[in-house]
Amino acid sequence: MEAVIEMQDLRHQFGDHVAVDDMTVTVGRGEVFGLLGPNGAGKTTTVRLLNGLYQPAAGRMTVLGFDPVSQGHEVRRRVGVLTETPALYERLTANQNLRFFADLADMPAVEAGERIDELLTFFELDGRANDRVGAYSKGMKQRLALARALLTRPELIYLDEPTSGLDPESSLQVNELIAGIRERDRHTVFLCTHNLYEAGRLCDRLGIMNSGRLVAQGTLDELRQRVAPGLWVDVRLLQPLTPRLEGLRGVLDTEVTADGLRIQVADEAAIPAINAELVRQGAQVVSLTPRQISLEDVYFKLQNESNGQPGVER
Repeated sequence: MEAVIEMQDLRHQFGDHVAVDDMTVTVGRGEVFGLLGPNGAGKTTTVRLLNGLYQPAAGRMTVLGFDPVSQGHEVRRRVGVLTETPALYERLTANQNLRFFADLADMPAVEAGERIDELLTFFELDGRANDRVGAYSKGMKQRLALARALLTRPELIYLDEPTSGLDPESSLQVNELIAGIRERDRHTVFLCTHNLYEAGRLCDRLGIMNSGRLVAQGTLDELRQRVAPGLWVDVRLLQPLTPRLEGLRGVLDTEVTADGLRIQVADEAAIPAINAELVRQGAQVVSLTPRQISLEDVYFKLQNESNGQPGVER
């Protein structure tokens, strides 16, 4: 795997506050890597480090083979950035905004014009290209900001809370556009978010941060196996029952829920035997539904463990 981002034992602090602590991550070309964590976990600080805006207190990092601090110009000309706040010129039109940023990037006029037309069409803003951005909805502004991030055909895109503050419809639209970009152009994407649905849908691998530290990283399946191997079976019962399933082959854990049971199993092959044993013990089984542990379950369990609390099943 060709590394686009490499961080090794990266550390940054503001006075006595450690914002990023011993961060080690590699992101490969064409990968969508999601950094998850609550507000204040260190996600935005990490992006600013990778953009060369902060000098790390310790560790090393490279972006596209360059040092973001000493070779910041080389990095910034190869990356696109979308922040939580669009940072557009609201008195200018969409077309004028993109032309302004194209000029800053020294794009040839003809190439810039063609690229702007392409992006405005892709993001469904071509019908409003000559309207002032101040008249745009928040979702439209975020789409325009995403177009700006892609203007120079960057090798790497940083997305920092791209759907923060958007209504559900606008959030879904932005997510669909990001997914479309990923499929069409195979950009490498570094996504910072606390939106778990967004991360689960878009990302190849995930890193989970808490209080400046990376507490886990891997694919969703790898994180599931770390937190709770196998599957969960949600069992709905007509009447409450606390069964004895110890020693039953394939059963790893059992928990009583409001409408029945949640049983952790090694695989689906254990389900028929569980059903038979529950019936033998007098249970009136309404349904047995296998499911994989969700990203939400994984996230909160890892966060609780990193805080020294027991994992909470949700």
